[in-house]
Amino acid sequence: MGRKGSPRSPQAEGGSRASSPSSPLWALPEELLLLICSYLDAQALGRLGQVCRRLRFLSSRDLLWRRIARGCLNSGFTQLGTDLAPGIPVKERVKVSQNWRHGRCRKETVLKWKCNLMPWIELDGEYLYLSQAENIQAYGLRPDGTGLQRHPQAIFSGHQEDVCRFVLVNSHIVSGGGDGNIVLHKIHGSYSIKFSAHEQEVNCVDFQGGLIVSGSRDRTAKVWSVSTGRVGQCLHTVQTEDRVWSIAISPLLSSFVTGTACCGHTSPLRIWDLESGQLMTCLGTDFHRGAGVLDVFYETPSVLLSCGYDTYIRYWDIRTSTRKCVQEWEEPHDSALYCIRSDKNHMIASGSSYYGVVRLWDKRQTRCLQSFHLSSPTSSPVYCLRFSTTRLYAALASALHVLDFTAP
Repeated sequence: MGRKGSPRSPQAEGGSRASSPSSPLWALPEELLLLICSYLDAQALGRLGQVCRRLRFLSSRDLLWRRIARGCLNSGFTQLGTDLAPGIPVKERVKVSQNWRHGRCRKETVLKWKCNLMPWIELDGEYLYLSQAENIQAYGLRPDGTGLQRHPQAIFSGHQEDVCRFVLVNSHIVSGGGDGNIVLHKIHGSYSIKFSAHEQEVNCVDFQGGLIVSGSRDRTAKVWSVSTGRVGQCLHTVQTEDRVWSIAISPLLSSFVTGTACCGHTSPLRIWDLESGQLMTCLGTDFHRGAGVLDVFYETPSVLLSCGYDTYIRYWDIRTSTRKCVQEWEEPHDSALYCIRSDKNHMIASGSSYYGVVRLWDKRQTRCLQSFHLSSPTSSPVYCLRFSTTRLYAALASALHVLDFTAP
């Protein structure tokens, strides 16, 4: 007779005692298990998921990771809790967020061109839109995340001179060009319309709620209708008394902000009523002459970011004060800041005027978090940048670069 085998432990039968069907842990309702797990941090949740399959499934629930994600950089959640990337598991976003914080990424040049340009870009789901000279080209993003398709899927034209800036809203492209015209394209169709807007180049545009706002070197900002029967009709002309470099419509569709060259004695940041065109308020009182505002970005109806020639990123909350910004961050190498973008929560990305420097900022800190030098050996500004939860795209004078934070 052979030896009788000793009784096998629960661990040998497929994991820890927690995985055993008879464990008291599984007698608890799922709601109570989730409540217990909600007190764990990211590291503890990760370790819990290594115990057994059942706990791995439980600890991977988006409900548990959402609270952690809202405190992370660029995890797809706004400050108000809106999920901007619902198709991606929250746990995965938290993992990638750590790469953003620590600067772990793979750099790649995905497009190059021979002539120096001032390109602008926009992201929309599966496509990246890039202005090159007088055209806007749509490049497909590769499904495996390795970059762009080699050739553009569509080309949108209509300007006789270079596109200065454009926006992508509700499947429409609105662009302003050096020819003083505004062109409106419908992405999925052949519909397009062009109209003369300004006496000089249209430096900036925005499009929301059936209205276009534009700013120009001719020292005016204008409001345009795109409603049926009134497309291209100018509703208001605002005399800014200074060149307009940036413009943005408030999310409430009640006002718009202009950023000007600051060559006079008025604030370069002013908010105007969208319905009447009248000045509502000026932001700030201590701008130096020449401290022009090159980019503005609304996070909420009452909170916006600005940057420009004076090397500062400023965070404004008009509910608190219009005379002084709530917080500011200085570019460490005293470079002008050409563009900014935020995740509408904790992270800001900025593009500098020299050597293609992209910087990441955490609003909860006073100093720059990470820096990436994309232009070498020649110097180029970062004219525009856009990012998703996994990648950042930066447009320089002669190339488009991507920072991939999923593959450090």
